[in-house]
Amino acid sequence: MSGPILRRYAAAGAWDEVEVRAYKNDDAAPYRDVTRRVLFEHPELACALRYFEVAPGGHTTLERHRHVHAVVIQRGRGRVLVGSRVEAVAPFDLVEVPPLAWHQFRADADAPLGFLCMVNAQRDRPELPDAATLARLREDPAIAAFIRVDGGAATG
Repeated sequence: MSGPILRRYAAAGAWDEVEVRAYKNDDAAPYRDVTRRVLFEHPELACALRYFEVAPGGHTTLERHRHVHAVVIQRGRGRVLVGSRVEAVAPFDLVEVPPLAWHQFRADADAPLGFLCMVNAQRDRPELPDAATLARLREDPAIAAFIRVDGGAATG
């Protein structure tokens, strides 16, 4: 990504000259009402900074991969599954997603959940849970009540 040194924050979850993209390019990955913006990528720095916005009641894909995430909640409230824990999140909370941890973000029903996510510039593709993995995850009642594996159209 090349462009200006300054990308001005334009409005809630939007920056000048930063396009809104589909959350996933793969229709097989179930999610509901999520968009993404790539805010920063540079070949001299081996990471990418992205902004994701989950519409009220929406959720990201339940997935895992080998790369680490650093996520900072920017607006709204919601909950997150990381590994075996489900936690409430609010603005300025930092969520670390370790390698191979199942994770999913959900927005509360009354407002969007927006977050910055820093990842490796070169990263592996997400792994989706198979039926046996979903059954194991659902053995924990808190995780069973939390996870969503239904799809939906991305908003934008």
